[in-house]
Amino acid sequence: MMATESSTYYVPEQSKLPVVTGIGLGVMAWGAATWAKGGSSMVFLVGVLILGTALFSWFSTVIRENRAGLTNDQLKRSYVWAMTWFIFSEAMFFAVLFGSLFYVRVLALPWLSEGPTQELLWNGFEASWPLFVTPDMAVAGEAARVKGPDAIIDPWHLPLINTLILMASSVTLHVAHTALKKNSRKPFLIWLGITVVLGITFLFFQVEEYIEAYRELGLTLGSGIYGTTFFMLTGFHGAHVTLGTFMLLVQWLRGLKGHFSHDDAFGFEASSWYWHFVDVVWVGLFIFVYVLGS
Repeated sequence: MMATESSTYYVPEQSKLPVVTGIGLGVMAWGAATWAKGGSSMVFLVGVLILGTALFSWFSTVIRENRAGLTNDQLKRSYVWAMTWFIFSEAMFFAVLFGSLFYVRVLALPWLSEGPTQELLWNGFEASWPLFVTPDMAVAGEAARVKGPDAIIDPWHLPLINTLILMASSVTLHVAHTALKKNSRKPFLIWLGITVVLGITFLFFQVEEYIEAYRELGLTLGSGIYGTTFFMLTGFHGAHVTLGTFMLLVQWLRGLKGHFSHDDAFGFEASSWYWHFVDVVWVGLFIFVYVLGS
């Protein structure tokens, strides 16, 4: 039914898409677990395909409903709250990862390097960060099963470049948003396109950073707790940048089709909120993982 009054709430038809989305997420989780244990990545990729197909169909339906005038202020507020809680959940996710880094550096390492724990388990281990000499290496030397990295990433090279790229992308995205509010279609598309290019550039440099870490620095997921925390934090952030770049690309393509106006652009605004959140997280990563971790 058409939402012509503020008191009218559009109720969509029943859909199987939420169930398909849940199945896709479940298959992804199962595939990720088996992949991490040395199995094939095929199950994980199948889950990604199921999830991607469901989300594409779901968002396409929402866009068609909005273009048909079926949404109203009440429904749009529900979209705002949904995106707000989604970003909040992502913030809590990264809070856990940053909390893990704090726990390891400030609490766990000192416990392992002093008192009865050091004497009974890791005699000779001295806490330091970055952890080049793991507790296992302090006892077994080169025969240790868990070894630290040979070196770490220089924060003032690729990480600094990527920091400047993401900070610039927030500026270009804000300029695009300002242009949209003025109904200036061409500047909106230009600055949003530049933002997408900056996101892709960030991902390119992160791949280069990972190649350097694995090939030249001995910094891998298996190089002790430092390697684990480094790749968990930066890797999950890279996944979020990938998602954010894809979201902005979709909004750019929608802009080419004439979607959005100064008072009806939630899809773009939600994507921009997510992008700014990802940028803020990176600033924290740059400070606590790269600069203070070097």
